[in-house]
Amino acid sequence: MTQTVDFFFDVGSSAAYLAWTQLPRLRTDTGAQIVHKPMLLGAVFQAIGNRSPAEVKAKGDYMLQDFGRFAQRYGVPFAFNPHFPVNTLTLMRGATALLMKQPERFEAYVAAVFQAMWVDGVNMGDAAQVGAVLHRAGFDPQAVLALAAEPEVKEQLKAVTTEAIERGVFGAPTFFVGDQMFWGQDRLDFVRETLASSS
Repeated sequence: MTQTVDFFFDVGSSAAYLAWTQLPRLRTDTGAQIVHKPMLLGAVFQAIGNRSPAEVKAKGDYMLQDFGRFAQRYGVPFAFNPHFPVNTLTLMRGATALLMKQPERFEAYVAAVFQAMWVDGVNMGDAAQVGAVLHRAGFDPQAVLALAAEPEVKEQLKAVTTEAIERGVFGAPTFFVGDQMFWGQDRLDFVRETLASSS
């Protein structure tokens, strides 16, 4: 039986970007299926009274350095977005829409948005710049926006965000292997160990 890893994420999280870059290797090495769970991190924060580590200067400065170390270890590009924080509601509705309606294009969409956000420093809160990013990635921006605006898509994003809160999620990325929760891209080793011990 194929094991599964639930991956709760928001593209506004730099740690989620770093985790995303490691998912292909995790799949290859473990044979696990990644179940993508696009959520709205801002709504999670609001529900539980959490806030971004970047709002605490000393912690934010440290985490920025630490993410740079992990990016180097992973061999992936990373640059903190000068427009952070970005309201990701439309972006996460887009991810949800493609996962629901065009799943074969979901990963390309998320990869393009993460690249723009955490490598290229694009202002992903600006509709025109988002449109340009999607166009370059081979998407019709208006078509994606139309899908993202559908009521069932909005409800699905709300439902997954509610699921995250009910399961104890307080930040991104968060992984679940069965009932075991792991928060942060630096906990992937524990995800691997748990998969290995339960296989």
